[in-house]
Amino acid sequence: MDYLEALRYLSERSGYDRGFVSNPFEREGIGLERTAWILRAAGNPERRYPSVHVAGTKGKGSTAACLASVLGAAGYRVGLYTSPHLHTFRERIQISGQPINPELFAELTAELADANAALVGEHPDWGEATAFELATALALLAFARSRVDVAVVEVGLGGRLDATNVLLPEVAAITSISYDHMQILGSTLAEIAREKAGIIKPGRPVVSAPQHPEAEAVITRIAAERGVPLLLGGRDWAVEGSPVRFSFRGPGGELHGLRLALRGAHQIENAGVALAVGQLLGERGLPIPEPAIRRGLAEVQWPGRLEVVRERPLVVVDGAHNVDSAERLAQALRDEFAWRRLILILGVARDKDIPGIVRALAPLAEEVIAVASHSPRAAAPERILAAVGEIAPDVPARAAGSVAAALDALLIAERRLGPAQDVTTTECGEILDHQAKRGIGPHIGLTDRGLRSLCTGTGRGQCRVGAGRAGQGVTQ
Repeated sequence: MDYLEALRYLSERSGYDRGFVSNPFEREGIGLERTAWILRAAGNPERRYPSVHVAGTKGKGSTAACLASVLGAAGYRVGLYTSPHLHTFRERIQISGQPINPELFAELTAELADANAALVGEHPDWGEATAFELATALALLAFARSRVDVAVVEVGLGGRLDATNVLLPEVAAITSISYDHMQILGSTLAEIAREKAGIIKPGRPVVSAPQHPEAEAVITRIAAERGVPLLLGGRDWAVEGSPVRFSFRGPGGELHGLRLALRGAHQIENAGVALAVGQLLGERGLPIPEPAIRRGLAEVQWPGRLEVVRERPLVVVDGAHNVDSAERLAQALRDEFAWRRLILILGVARDKDIPGIVRALAPLAEEVIAVASHSPRAAAPERILAAVGEIAPDVPARAAGSVAAALDALLIAERRLGPAQDVTTTECGEILDHQAKRGIGPHIGLTDRGLRSLCTGTGRGQCRVGAGRAGQGVTQ
C-alpha cells in the first residue's frame, strides 16, 4: 500500500454522516470497542508514552498547539493529533512539529487495514472501523513507532464516545464549552458538558477553562465523582492581559510578561489551559522550564486562526465554527484590525446555526456574498441570503457561484483600489487554495471548519470578509 492507496482506503470509510450521525456508538452498543480492538491488535501503542487529552467546543486545537509548542521548546519529542486538517491529511498527525511522512503513513495504514479486516471477521455485527477511528489508531501507533516522549491528543467530537477516549492520559483538559453539534451531543450546555467531561478518568487530574455555570456544575460533579483534582479557570488559575503581554497565575506559581504568537484576546484563555496542564505535567515527571514556556508560546503556530499569511495585501486566516466563535471573530476583527469598509463572504455548513452566525458577522459588513463550498454539507447560499435579509436587511447581499468566484470578484476590486491601498484579508479553505493556484498566496487549504472567514480591507481603507465551509473528506 502506498500513500495514495492509504488515503483512498481511509476515504472509503470516511464521511460525516457515516462516522458520526448514522453510526452513533450508543445505538450500535459498541462504545469505543472498535478503536480499542484495533489498538489491542497493534499492541496497545498508546500505553508506551504519556499523553494529554484535550476536549472542548472551541479552542481545543489552539490549546493543544500551545501545549505541544511549549513541550517541544522544553526538548521533548512531541506527538500532536488534531482534526480536521487544513490541506493535507498528514497534518493531523505531527511528530516534533512535522506532519507524519507519507511512507510511515502508508505503512501503518496497511497494518491497520489488516487489523480492521480481522475485526470484522471476529465481530461482524460491529462493522468496520470508521475513518476517524482508524486515523486515531494511526496517530497513536505512529507516536509509538516514532518514540515520542509525550503525545497531545485533541478530541474529534464530544469526548465520552470519541475514538480518542481510549487514552488514559496523564492530564485531561476541557476548553470552553458552548453550543455545537447539538443533534449529537445534546441541546443544553449541561448535556454537552457531560459528553466533554467524559474524558475525565479516575486518578488523572483535569484542567478546565472558565465555563458557563451550567457546564461548570457538570464538570465539577463528574470530577468529584471520579475522585480527581480539578483546576478550574477563574478559580484555580487565571490569565490577564492580551497576546502581546499577559500574565498567568496557577497553583504552581505565576508568570508575567508572556507573549503569545496567536492573535485574539480569547487565545490567552487557551494558552492558560495549556499552562495549567503544563504545571500538572511537571508534577508528573515532565517538567517544563520557564524559558521553554516563554519560547513555546512566542513561537506557537496554529494556521487558520486569525493568521496573517501575507502582508500586502494583509491576509488573515480564521476558521470559527459556531455562533460563539463567530462572535469572537467579530470582536477580534474590531480589536485587531482597522478598516472602514468590510465585505463578508460567508459559507456555512447546513447543520450550523446560520442565523446566529449571520447575526454575529453581518452587521460589520457593507455587503455580504453568500457562497457554498464543495462539501456535501454546505448550506445553499439562498439560506444565508435569507438570514441576512431577515437579520440585517440594510446590508446588500448576493450569491457567488463558488468560493473561487467570490475571491475573483474581490481581486478585481483590489485592483481598483490601486497599489497604495493596504488590504487586509481574512480567509480560509478553498479561498486559499484558489489564491495559491493564482500565485497570490500560500497553498494552505482547509477542510471541515464550521465557518471560514475572508476579510480584505485596509488599515484605513476597505475590508472584505468571507467565510466558507469545506468538506470533511480525506485529502492529500
